[in-house]
Amino acid sequence: MPSVAAGAEPRPRRKALPADREPIIRLEGASLVYGGPQGVVALMDANLRIDAGELVAVVGPSGCGKSSLLKLVSGLHPARSGSVVVAGRPVTGPLKICGMAFQNAMLLPWRTTIGNVLLPLEIVDSHAARFRRHRAEYEAQARELLATVGLAGFEDKYPWQLSGGMQQRASLCRALIHSPELLLLDEPFASLDPFTREELWDVVQDLWLERRPTVVLVTHDLREAVYLADTVYVISPRPGRVLSRTTIDLPRPRRLADTYKPQFIDVSHALREQIATGARP
Repeated sequence: MPSVAAGAEPRPRRKALPADREPIIRLEGASLVYGGPQGVVALMDANLRIDAGELVAVVGPSGCGKSSLLKLVSGLHPARSGSVVVAGRPVTGPLKICGMAFQNAMLLPWRTTIGNVLLPLEIVDSHAARFRRHRAEYEAQARELLATVGLAGFEDKYPWQLSGGMQQRASLCRALIHSPELLLLDEPFASLDPFTREELWDVVQDLWLERRPTVVLVTHDLREAVYLADTVYVISPRPGRVLSRTTIDLPRPRRLADTYKPQFIDVSHALREQIATGARP
């Protein structure tokens, strides 16, 4: 069983939720097609359920529909068939309860770091109405969040003055500043070097342990998936179908040394085999 950092107490595993409890995300027979009737079928008959507060990773070969799954969940693209239910309601359009971070940080170059982080508060209805009157309060929250991810002192820097890793930290803060119930991460570390990527794994894990949003992480990196997730879903080659659901039964907080332990390696290899064969376990 993987160990935790020296002197740290392992956190208890999450208790199993009642089987009849409504998940925060539920897809039943959901399909997504780009274009008209003869368009590209990205996902077909996708079925999954994600419980509130769970950190889930979605893995699979390139082009299998992993990012398309996030578009369904967030309401950025409608399902062609089947149902997509989030927080107890059918998804009919873009959801306000989502925060999103992508492979590229996509910070606005004319805004400072803190200005980029505050942007959602200026456009999300529930915050925009009071943003001007309470700007100091919101700025304090943004500074606290930036300090949490190691960006204290960089609040007034522009994106071109930040490293790639710093920009991704700021992007995470922007996605979290309005305390979303649901955080969607679309390969947010893929463009970073291995050392920065691993450093940000711990940033995400610590933020999740502190705030407990529901997180859906799309990634090609199986080490990343097993390191961060409670559950890993494997998607088949396009048209994507959900092949399997694997529970990651490892204690938290996880540390990089744990990735070299036999149990961690065994889980990673099993997931790789499922992706390679495209078959259910």
